[in-house]
Amino acid sequence: MDLPDAIAQDAQAAGLLTPQALERLLSNALARQRAADALLGLAGEVAAAGVAPMSMQEITAEVKAAREDLRKRADRH
Repeated sequence: MDLPDAIAQDAQAAGLLTPQALERLLSNALARQRAADALLGLAGEVAAAGVAPMSMQEITAEVKAAREDLRKRADRH
């Protein structure tokens, strides 16, 4: 792997160049990539189903509602 000296030094100082750290970083990056690929794969299905796109305001409202639901469930346990 070829890194600029400044990045290599900072990564080394942060403990990110150990085999364990590199494995963790790569594993997390691969999991994010798989999740993104799965999400993008659904876009075609959603479009084919004729589901109207949501506005950012609608998405924000849904996220807030889901978080509130999670909080209520956590409070019950």
